[in-house]
Amino acid sequence: MMTTDKPEAKSGWLNTLVDYGPLLVFLGVYKFYQPPEDSTFGEIAAVIYGTIAFMVAAVIALLFSKWKFGKVSPMLILSTTLIVGFGALTIWLRDERFIQFKPTAIYLLFGLVLVGGWLRGKALLKILLEAAFEGVSDEGWLKLSRNWGLFFLALAVLNEILRAQMTFESWLWAKFWVFMPLSFLFTFSQIPMLLKHGLDVGQEQEAATKQPPTGE
Repeated sequence: MMTTDKPEAKSGWLNTLVDYGPLLVFLGVYKFYQPPEDSTFGEIAAVIYGTIAFMVAAVIALLFSKWKFGKVSPMLILSTTLIVGFGALTIWLRDERFIQFKPTAIYLLFGLVLVGGWLRGKALLKILLEAAFEGVSDEGWLKLSRNWGLFFLALAVLNEILRAQMTFESWLWAKFWVFMPLSFLFTFSQIPMLLKHGLDVGQEQEAATKQPPTGE
């Protein structure tokens, strides 16, 4: 008798590693090369070394995602492209503001795409994630796409506020202690809505670990 096995769900912690691992590499390399506070040139050098490591780690994370999961989401491809693009500008112009603006660009792009799709009655998040939660209705996916779009736009505004108010290193740490917790909390906050729109009982854990990759 033939049996059909349900595809193995992607590991939540591996998805998090793919998304935040490159940023952790950036921070580690930056801290390693960080100069005394009065050394302006050394600060720029540390940012450049960190940016190079960030770009390499982002590409490795993308290749790992392809190897481990068999495919790469369009969102991860777009975010990795922006990381490399803004990273190259940071290195060429020796200005850390470009790598700081990179998350804003990613959040704005994804936010406008998702909200624009919602306004046209299209749940683009389902396409960008290349995922489906069993039982969730089209209306549920449409609301989830809208909610993530608005959340991304809010993160874009928050990133601009923080980078204007913080030092470069403090801004880096904020990616872990502000943006990552907010993303996890927002993901969990969507589960009740998904359950109302047909999410099968028992899939809550998968839904809680399925975040749009942004290549932080």
